[in-house]
Amino acid sequence: MSAERPTLPPVRLHSEAELARAALAAPLLARAVRLARWAGPGTRVGAGGELVEAQLPAAAEHLGLSPDEDGAAYASEAWRLAVDTGLLDVTDPEDEVEDGAEAAEGSEGAEDVAEAEGTVAVGEGLAVLTGGSPQDILALWLDGLEAVHADATAPVFDDFADLVQEDGSIDFDALDWDPEAEAEFLDGVLGNLYLLTLAENGAGDTPVPLPALAASMIVPDDMGEPTDDILEQVSEAMMRLDDQFRLLEPIGIVEYRPVDEALLVEEGEGDGAAGLPDEDDVTRYGMVKLTPLGLYGIRNRMLEAGVDAPAVGDLADKGADALLDGIAHYPEAAARSEVELWLARRGTGDAVAAAADLLAAARGTDEGAPLRRLHCQQALALAGHGAEPAVRAVLDDPELGGLARVWLAERGADDVPVPPESMVFWLAIDTIAAQLDADGDLDELQGLVEGLAGQHSGFFDGAWRVDHPATADVLEAMGRLHSDKRSAKDARKAAFKARSRTGA
Repeated sequence: MSAERPTLPPVRLHSEAELARAALAAPLLARAVRLARWAGPGTRVGAGGELVEAQLPAAAEHLGLSPDEDGAAYASEAWRLAVDTGLLDVTDPEDEVEDGAEAAEGSEGAEDVAEAEGTVAVGEGLAVLTGGSPQDILALWLDGLEAVHADATAPVFDDFADLVQEDGSIDFDALDWDPEAEAEFLDGVLGNLYLLTLAENGAGDTPVPLPALAASMIVPDDMGEPTDDILEQVSEAMMRLDDQFRLLEPIGIVEYRPVDEALLVEEGEGDGAAGLPDEDDVTRYGMVKLTPLGLYGIRNRMLEAGVDAPAVGDLADKGADALLDGIAHYPEAAARSEVELWLARRGTGDAVAAAADLLAAARGTDEGAPLRRLHCQQALALAGHGAEPAVRAVLDDPELGGLARVWLAERGADDVPVPPESMVFWLAIDTIAAQLDADGDLDELQGLVEGLAGQHSGFFDGAWRVDHPATADVLEAMGRLHSDKRSAKDARKAAFKARSRTGA
């Protein structure tokens, strides 16, 4: 095949306007916006730009949260996001101390300067959210997703004091924490969730059990019954993912049902490895699904990482050659949608030119050409009767004349010229070659092979003479697929003759 298969199937994304509205409604970003509007000259921040502890209860109350420990934690999280996304500009108090200390060096005011706090001002990001385009809003939200992703992969401190060394620095080596490995693991989980969502025809209505996601990253594909060690690793990964999805849900990328905490107590009372959960109670182990905004966000991260993650509509403004190559291995529904968008971009008044471009792009003798012609024929079916002049113009073309006749016949044209026998054989070989490249349903392919062979008496006596690059390969495949032993044998003999004729 000539077209490189995409790593992932194409995703159907919501419009940028819909996604921007979803981003603005994400709980964490909405809280960050409210705090950005609440902050003023008297707001006190610490050395890292964080809201000082004394102001957290007031911030929590402004967000409609209780001013207890949980409310303070939510407020602190929202404040960090406001700073990370540029909704707020914070001046680091250490910078002010350095500037002030130089001016006050040797004076009694130096001690007072050392206790200075940072200042807060409204950032440019707030104006983006109130008056920016959907693209601007999504760009800011992606910055927020990046910040939350970093938080989700950060180490958990059980006892921070144990990490402080004699010189006051932090001993990160004692954490046994590999930031790249942590980020790679979470990205792998999100990638698997993305793929599972697309496997549901892009709807993503079915939540995925957390144990399945953890196991997808840990249990080897060729492993039968997981060992106790593997099960323990899956269990540990589940609990880490439970924490991470709790952090990721407020930014709007997932809907998450957390692990039932009562279950942890029940398992703690058992002996040995708990094993993978039964189907009946799998929902208690956590359930997660990507939101439409999550599909957009994870795809963006994958694109930045160099992953081929196409979206329906990517090819709408490309040429016909890029369209036919691009949809070569798309699922049928996605390919149809892509073609419809491509045709709509050209307008109904340009049907003849669009059809002519498609037909020109369908020509060729490379390995991918048969599949291009198959998709060209399907695209022409969507182009409507306006494409007829361009189709009639290729009736005598040895590569396109067969599909042109099929297109006209399907529309009930009564003046379709009878194809020469050589064109009939060529079209049969080309059609099977396209289906072989498409990796379609085996039963359907077998039916196609037997149907084409049965339509013409002595098919294999003539088929080996067809001047098509895929003739020998197609005949060999027909020999494997045909259910009639005699016909299968005839196909293999014809394949041998075809190879002898071409010297291949």
